[in-house]
Amino acid sequence: MMIKLDKKLKVGVLGATGMVGQRFIILLENHPWFEVVTLAASPRSAGKTYEEAVGDRWKMSVPMPERVKNMIVHNVNEVEAVAATVDFVFSAVDMTKEEIKKIEEDYAKAETPVVSNNSAHRWTPDVPMVVPEINPEHYEVIEAQKKRLGTEKGFVAVKPNCSIQSYAPVLTAWKKFEPIEVVATTYQAISGAGKTFKDWPEMQGNIIPFIGGEEEKSEQEPLRLWGKVENGEIVKAATPVITTQCIRVPVLDGHTAAVFVKFKKKPTKEQLIEAMVNFRGEPQDLELPSAPKQFIQYLEEDNRPQVSLDVNFENGMGISVGRLREDSLYDYKFVGLSHNTLRGAAGGAVLSAELLVAKNYITAK
Repeated sequence: MMIKLDKKLKVGVLGATGMVGQRFIILLENHPWFEVVTLAASPRSAGKTYEEAVGDRWKMSVPMPERVKNMIVHNVNEVEAVAATVDFVFSAVDMTKEEIKKIEEDYAKAETPVVSNNSAHRWTPDVPMVVPEINPEHYEVIEAQKKRLGTEKGFVAVKPNCSIQSYAPVLTAWKKFEPIEVVATTYQAISGAGKTFKDWPEMQGNIIPFIGGEEEKSEQEPLRLWGKVENGEIVKAATPVITTQCIRVPVLDGHTAAVFVKFKKKPTKEQLIEAMVNFRGEPQDLELPSAPKQFIQYLEEDNRPQVSLDVNFENGMGISVGRLREDSLYDYKFVGLSHNTLRGAAGGAVLSAELLVAKNYITAK
């Protein structure tokens, strides 16, 4: 069932000059539903053309689209002025957590839906944190949020951390077998820190065994995805118990996870593979523009998934899994791979916005 819009929705990108903001601009170029009409960033960028504001900090592998080069950057803090030009905004602002919370709610109160890539609102009880294939029903909580904010149309919706995308979808596909314990080690790309090798030369040939705040997010955020909406807020699931280690590795794009799982109802390997490759959600049923046709692929070769071969599966919106085998301590182990700035960041937010449009939460003003 493919949805067609009469005319494109007008979109703003908050934090447009940063790495995730740049990725939004690339993804939204020629998008069938959305047109970027407004770019906003910090006061120091305001009033400059986008090309001047970014300067030599363009981090994408493709050139800056001509269409945005001469757009004048707005001051992101001038909420009313920016909100007046758009139907909704994507948020990738670089501020403190408290500042982000406030500015995203300010845009929502200006009757402008906010689809955020930031972590600030991930644990706000009435803000949905959604992977569109996993927990689209959490968008129901928006009605409670609108009551709290006193808005008709405005709300904040977020997507989860990039590091969980390589294993949370897999565990969701295996839900009927009841995973009870999970050990995951993630090997995370440097673009997850908003960096390239040019700005972080000390990462070449190096591994750093610490990413601030990442392990807590990687252990807790999947439980919120699997939680339930109760009395206008999201109550996180109690199981499975997840423990993680998160390691920065010298890779530009692509987070890999080595995962061990114990089940209440131990399945066969064939059952696990079948559940993964057949797993689909509303984005696939609705044929949303950014949805991967195949959400999770299973690779039989012993040396896959590999970042260099598999990170761009389904335009970076699919998950690649390999090396599924029985374990001597846990029931099974596997290796997962996801694209951290596409599925894990801007691409996941664009897909979320598409689903919010399909569900009528985002409409033209």
